[in-house]
Amino acid sequence: MKHSWLAVLFVVFLCTLSIHGVAQSVESDERALLYVDDGISFSKDSLFLMNLRFRMQNRAGFNTLGGDDFEINDFEMRVRRLRLRLDGYVLNPRFQYYIQLAFSRADLDLEAGFIAQPLRDAILYYVVNDKFYIGFGQSKLPGNRQRVISSGNLQFADRSIANGIFTLDRDFGFFGYYTETFSNQSILQLKTAITSGDGRNAVAINNGLAYTGRIEYLPLGKFTNKGDYSEGDLEFEPRPKFSIALTYSMNQKAVRTGGQLGPQLFDERDMNTLIIDGVYKHLGWAVSGEYLKRTALNPITENESGEIRYIVVGDGLNLQVSRMVSRKAELAARYSNVLPSESIRELQKRTDTALLGYTYYMNGHRIKIQANVGYKWLEGFSKLDNSGNSWTGMLQVEFGI
Repeated sequence: MKHSWLAVLFVVFLCTLSIHGVAQSVESDERALLYVDDGISFSKDSLFLMNLRFRMQNRAGFNTLGGDDFEINDFEMRVRRLRLRLDGYVLNPRFQYYIQLAFSRADLDLEAGFIAQPLRDAILYYVVNDKFYIGFGQSKLPGNRQRVISSGNLQFADRSIANGIFTLDRDFGFFGYYTETFSNQSILQLKTAITSGDGRNAVAINNGLAYTGRIEYLPLGKFTNKGDYSEGDLEFEPRPKFSIALTYSMNQKAVRTGGQLGPQLFDERDMNTLIIDGVYKHLGWAVSGEYLKRTALNPITENESGEIRYIVVGDGLNLQVSRMVSRKAELAARYSNVLPSESIRELQKRTDTALLGYTYYMNGHRIKIQANVGYKWLEGFSKLDNSGNSWTGMLQVEFGI
């Protein structure tokens, strides 16, 4: 009898997926989702709501030994991400929460450290009105667009190398979000944060804080289904849509090489990050770009034994263009580079990458198959026989609700 009930529940679950799989709510990492069409919801009268969603990314990839040597240097075969997301409200819809847990090795920070960190997001929100809400807890900073876009809504298997070096990532503190819509339907969004500056799950280290501000302008009105924070034009915007944004962050007494990310520095440093990004979508076409710049007065630190750890200061660029060739298939191309400043040029090489991607959306971004092939070259020398150049390939399947 017990097994019969389990079978019935499983069938009901599958039916729920099939019913709600057509219309999707774009997952946002900047607020709780109360009304979702493709998750599992639990509620008790008007006092409690919890939406439960999960997603996983399984991948197989390779890197070659060189640009002209196609022998495989290494394989990547693993669960890249396995996430569980819970959000909703307690007592009143104005008091919202958003929790995200991670379970794969890469998500637990075990590739760069020795302490597993399953907690990615844990933040409380208070919705003042339709225009303004505030948050307190751990979440993504209002940084570059590609970082704030959920990894489940990307059109490539990974974010760009520029994002990997210069992004702001998650932090703990106070957050504020304000949206103003004008009579011509243009939209202005202001986002701010005062945080620890030391990344997720940090301990008390010093009295330095990070101050982040972002302004976004959408002159042609809002995107369909929040498409300004979802890569690719899956909605086939009938009219042109455009968003441009500027972010500036000051991280005082940072103790990690990337501010919120990276190994520990041997001494505290102040760092500043400037980000300009934008996205355009129309009739299945999508174009996006990001420029990131990080500065620090003295980016190099050294311990007594002569070991060096440094902040990667310099410039990053990422450009992407894509076309939906059908309602479910997309072709995309990316160019990205990292150009280190003169102060660290002997420690950090210039890196450029070019990537081509194909995505088949079985159920939007929730269930999709992605195939990427790319080429990486160093110091601006793109010839195949240049030392350090290599090819990469990746197949990734995303599955979730």
